Amino acid sequence: MAVDIASVKRLKELTGVGLTDAKAALDEAKGDFDKALEAMRKKGLTKAEKRGEREARSGVVGNYNHDGRIGVLVEVNCETDFVARNELFTGLVKDLAMHIAASNPEFISLDDVPAANKKTITAEFTAKAKADVSAGQRTQKIMGTVVEGMLKKYYAERCLLEQPFVKNPEQTVGEYVKEHIAKLGENIVVRRFERMVLGELV
Repeated sequence: MAVDIASVKRLKELTGVGLTDAKAALDEAKGDFDKALEAMRKKGLTKAEKRGEREARSGVVGNYNHDGRIGVLVEVNCETDFVARNELFTGLVKDLAMHIAASNPEFISLDDVPAANKKTITAEFTAKAKADVSAGQRTQKIMGTVVEGMLKKYYAERCLLEQPFVKNPEQTVGEYVKEHIAKLGENIVVRRFERMVLGELV
């Protein structure tokens, strides 16, 4: 099956890889764009990880207001003013603010969760898993896997970058940010956010 040049270009833009790599991925996927995107996204995100080592000092403070009841401010940093003014970047900031309004995260990432909190939650889930083993609902052999799964679900609900993105629950917010890192060629950091609900005290 012949590979469409428009698909090659689109794949390149979405993943941050070169035209040759994008075409090779489509060839390998026999023209199936979704399969090629999945394969090349991993390569694009690898590039994004390397860019994550670079310092981000520019950026914008974005905002979102939902029906005058929920307001969000979010600071998102990039490396240059040029990217900070880019529509793709400002669109990302707007999407992040909207997501925060809808999903109410407590932390930006796992790194921001206090060690004491992690210790307490891990102890709670371990105790629950042990109780299930004692009750015969689970075996000792899979207890570690069960606890790990419970922790993953817990943090996916509370950490912004681990949450399923509201516009596309098939990817996390962190993956969505990394896609933009690959597209824009700069490190992007969600620095801080504030979410306010009418009538609720902090």
